[in-house]
Amino acid sequence: MSPHASSEADARAALDPAAVAHDAETEAPESAAAPPAAESGAAAADDPPPAPRSRQKSLTIGAVCKAIKPEFPDISISKIRYLEDQKLLNPRRTQGGYRVYTQNDVQRLRTILRLQRDEFLPLRVIRQELAGGRADGGDVGGVAAAAQRPDIRHLRRTTVAVKGPGAVYSLDDVVEETGASARLVQELEEFGVIRGEQRAGVRYYDETEREIARAVAELARYGVAGRNLRVFRTSADREAALLQQILAPALRSRNPERRREAVETLENLAAIATYLKHLLLIRDLRKIAG
Repeated sequence: MSPHASSEADARAALDPAAVAHDAETEAPESAAAPPAAESGAAAADDPPPAPRSRQKSLTIGAVCKAIKPEFPDISISKIRYLEDQKLLNPRRTQGGYRVYTQNDVQRLRTILRLQRDEFLPLRVIRQELAGGRADGGDVGGVAAAAQRPDIRHLRRTTVAVKGPGAVYSLDDVVEETGASARLVQELEEFGVIRGEQRAGVRYYDETEREIARAVAELARYGVAGRNLRVFRTSADREAALLQQILAPALRSRNPERRREAVETLENLAAIATYLKHLLLIRDLRKIAG
């Protein structure tokens, strides 16, 4: 593998397991062949033969995927496998080679996925958080660790990808869902923070712009106005230009597979840049706090 390919793979692996994992939706044991399917239909390869009931109910990888899918719609068996490969999960295996997950394993998986989704943390940092005692719903790692993370639980986070704008929302929808006033949304347009799009006489905003309005509505509670957000807009423009410069050749490639990988890498680099920016901000805020 070339150095360029290796570095790009490392960048993808830093944050997004799904970017490098295959979307195989079945599980086969590694140490033994899968049992033959029953006449009524092929049994899922993830489901081991019936075993005696244990004190703590264990789940197959397929059952785990189904259980957490309502909260994490993009979860897949391949992504769970990848997290195991990265030493973030360590499910027990049966003598036949099947993975079985305890409720503690499932809770740990939920914590990992929430740290990725809500705090944009790379897997390396998540591994450190878990090793330091980070638990879902609380921090047992101490005040120092908590001070490095913003309290953003009051914001409803969504997964926003760079691959497409997603759904669109009218001004009334944005106002209702985010708590921002119509005047604030219009002010964001005036200062170029969001753009919107006119369709049949109605103004629409994409999913990312809706979430921008949600975040700004929180800032507005502290007196931050649209004109104060130019610094964020300028910073984002510069970061986007830097990432474009890094990946420009791959993004312009005629090879669909190479372009797809470039977009995935772009998302991962953006998340890493976000985390870096957060750390730099925390460093400066500590100086202010004295």
